Amino acid sequence: MRIILPIFFAFSLLLFTRCGEEQHEPAAGQNGPVTTFYLIRHAEKDRSNPDDIDPELNQDGLGRAMHWAEILNNVALDAIYTTDFERTSMTAAPASVKQDITVQYYDPDTLNIDNFVRENLGKNVLVVGHSNTTPALVNKLIGEEKYAPMDDYDNGSLFIVQRIGNATTDIRLVFNCNCPD
Repeated sequence: MRIILPIFFAFSLLLFTRCGEEQHEPAAGQNGPVTTFYLIRHAEKDRSNPDDIDPELNQDGLGRAMHWAEILNNVALDAIYTTDFERTSMTAAPASVKQDITVQYYDPDTLNIDNFVRENLGKNVLVVGHSNTTPALVNKLIGEEKYAPMDDYDNGSLFIVQRIGNATTDIRLVFNCNCPD
């Protein structure tokens, strides 16, 4: 199963992304630029102090953050957004460094979805959020209430939302990279 999942993901990513300049061209029969959002929840946080509202990542979380950077390495990201928390910033950091992109902060409570989509039109965008904000943002991007808040221990879901003109597709993939043998 450990071999099948990475192969499935690689195939799935190929369905959603293409190499080079082709990424931003419309697919046959579609009108408009291709915009792809990759949305993840922050990696595993340090739970040793339940009173800490802004904990950093634990060791597993640091490993997962590196894993996300590797998974997204073949995606030519144009922008990376995180909420203004240590755990989201730390999750985005390896991808940010690897792809030489400055992280931008967003507030999920005040985010204007139409402006956000317009500002990122034709781009590949990574968004790092939380168990409640990530599915909520996916729902806004696809225009329907499809995804419920994530379980508090779900750090392995990757949502991919692709817009080509007015057509929108979405998929949720799950990676459990820190599972014990």
